[in-house]
Amino acid sequence: MIAAAIEVRAAEKTYPNGTRALRPVDLRIGEGEFVTLLGPSGCGKSTLLKMIAGLVAPSAGEIRLWGGSLDAAAHGGHRVAFVFQEPTLMPWANVMRNVRLPLDLGGVPSRAAEDRSREALELVGLARFGANYPRELSGGMQMRVSIARALVTEPTLLLMDEPFGALDEITRNRLDGDLLALWGRKRLTIAFVTHSIFEAVYLSSRVVVMAARPGRVVDEITIDAPYPRGADFRVSPAFSLHAKRLQDALERASAPADAGDGEPA
Repeated sequence: MIAAAIEVRAAEKTYPNGTRALRPVDLRIGEGEFVTLLGPSGCGKSTLLKMIAGLVAPSAGEIRLWGGSLDAAAHGGHRVAFVFQEPTLMPWANVMRNVRLPLDLGGVPSRAAEDRSREALELVGLARFGANYPRELSGGMQMRVSIARALVTEPTLLLMDEPFGALDEITRNRLDGDLLALWGRKRLTIAFVTHSIFEAVYLSSRVVVMAARPGRVVDEITIDAPYPRGADFRVSPAFSLHAKRLQDALERASAPADAGDGEPA
């Protein structure tokens, strides 16, 4: 069996105001997997991702990374990076300075930080834009900068909270393809949040379907299509079959549960 990068064990979340965002969730993600959390608004996808990242504490249960705590994983040489829904770039800083930020905060020497930032920009196809400012870039390019800023820390686990949701379909499809190429090249483990069935099918080795109010896992579907995946896969019978399976699972997930619970995700 592939070693576990993430183990979520009966983890749940209830906020101080009484909102129950997540019922107990059990989830295992192996090293090198690309796992997508798919579900309607309010199912706790973002909450679960933030719990894995250590940004939100579970009310009960536990989350283990490589068999231990987040701090233990870091001491063992594992690094976690988080890409949010918005690029959250510093508008007063150029692209290079934005990408360098985690290294500068971590006290990495200037020359090494410059070299690693340049490499990260090359990985996302923005090597020529280091001197540009965020306002001079398209939305897709800004998101590439955000991904480069995550990659510059040389993570082993990349957590992505619906990073392409605000982009047009053409740009989104292109970035999905670029992300798969990065995943394969860097041998990352990726946990990815989306509302899009088609994005989930295209990217994932496995899709975890969640239901809302309160959030819970209702299904897990393996996408067994081989990698690399290109434009032809999007119009293939296999793609349609997987999309139909996910659509059916989402319909089951949308069935009424406990009223009054949940948290927008």
